[in-house]
Amino acid sequence: MTNNDKTPIYNLKAVVQETGLKADTLRAWERRYGVPTPQRTESGHRLYSQYDIDILKWLIERQEDGMSISRAIELLHRLEEEGKNPLDAASAPGAPRNDGRSYEMRTLSSLPEAPRLGETGTVAQMRDAWVKACLNFEESQAEQLLAQAFALFPAEVVCMDLIQRGLHEIGAGWYTGRVTVQQEHFASALAIRRMEALLASTPAPTRAGRILVSCPPEEEHTFVPLLISLLLRRRGWDVVYLGANVPLLNLEATLTSVRPNLVVLTAQQLHTAAGLMEMAEVLFQARIPTAFGGLIFTEAPGLHEAIPGYYLGDKLEHVVGEIEHIMTNLRPVPAQRQVSYDYKEALDHFRSRQAMIEAEIWRLMPEAIPQRLLALANLNFGRAIIAALTLGRMDYLNPDLDWVEGLLVNHHQMPADALDDYLSAYYEAALRHLDRRGYVVIEWFARLLGRSLPTEYQPRAENTLSARRQA
Repeated sequence: MTNNDKTPIYNLKAVVQETGLKADTLRAWERRYGVPTPQRTESGHRLYSQYDIDILKWLIERQEDGMSISRAIELLHRLEEEGKNPLDAASAPGAPRNDGRSYEMRTLSSLPEAPRLGETGTVAQMRDAWVKACLNFEESQAEQLLAQAFALFPAEVVCMDLIQRGLHEIGAGWYTGRVTVQQEHFASALAIRRMEALLASTPAPTRAGRILVSCPPEEEHTFVPLLISLLLRRRGWDVVYLGANVPLLNLEATLTSVRPNLVVLTAQQLHTAAGLMEMAEVLFQARIPTAFGGLIFTEAPGLHEAIPGYYLGDKLEHVVGEIEHIMTNLRPVPAQRQVSYDYKEALDHFRSRQAMIEAEIWRLMPEAIPQRLLALANLNFGRAIIAALTLGRMDYLNPDLDWVEGLLVNHHQMPADALDDYLSAYYEAALRHLDRRGYVVIEWFARLLGRSLPTEYQPRAENTLSARRQA
């Protein structure tokens, strides 16, 4: 039972025992999200209230429901802004599940569950058997199960309820370390091969209008665009599917050849969303309507506003209907929000100093993280910063931090505070090599780490108020 007693009486050890959270996790949440908000004794020790404990348990429940901690905090703040007590709610609204799987698995599970036929019967049993066969590398058994399922149920049900949910379970197991990456890749390969076979066997189109479905540059995850293509073709649409990692080079020649009435793009990661934006801008200039979606847009609220085109939302079962609606009134749509000059300036400045920043990190962290992980971290984090700057909001980096933290702990046996150490080193390196043109980067790091903005950056803050309001 919960209450609203905000009297600070519990020390950190008591909260750890009561919630099951690690002390490092509590401190990281406090620093990164401002939750919880303990009082401090004169000696600096934290004191928590019963309300703090109940809120922490509420956040844990949201994570068990499938939310990332950043999304759970966002929901908490939204309820508080609406004058609601989260602890009075019978249940929180459904939210995308973010179990830290590969990005494609996370995309699938971020969508509401498909309607289940015979949850205690055939479909559920077939899904369980298919997952078991995949984990045991029993290819013929897994293929036979899918063949039986497609013979018994509509393809939409099998794709959404058996394959999607099966991949979800396997991906969740991978994140927690119960499933190997080889097992996950085996299952994904089987699923994609089946989807491609179904796509190739669809009948000729019966409806006017051509739809081109594609992934932006560097996007390798194809299950969702394959599924969208299949569902559209089964409804009679003429669909041209281009697949993964479609470069901008020769895009205009492809458009001239295909002559699509609508282009559908999907992105699962922040850096591929930046590529999607560039592709959508090319399409907008060519006056070709664009629709888009993907995991990153569900995890980074407001991101879709920077993309010219129609946002398809975060519910996979509604995507086909949304596309069909767009096809009835085709017109190019501009972006709802323009990237500010401060971000464009910071992007150029960061790119020119990125190598120096990364060299500084190597100097600051010679042994804290294994070299191969540090090299991978610099590559991916630098790419993510460039994407956030391109898209016009540094806070788009936040959702992935929790996923990466879990990945380090579950797969690399790194201490829980390893990510914070790396972020602190990156901040120190950025302070050394970025001047006021990099204000938006420095300001984000300062907020994330709970640091005071250095004096030399203060004057810059007044000049970026409009950009921050936009963000």
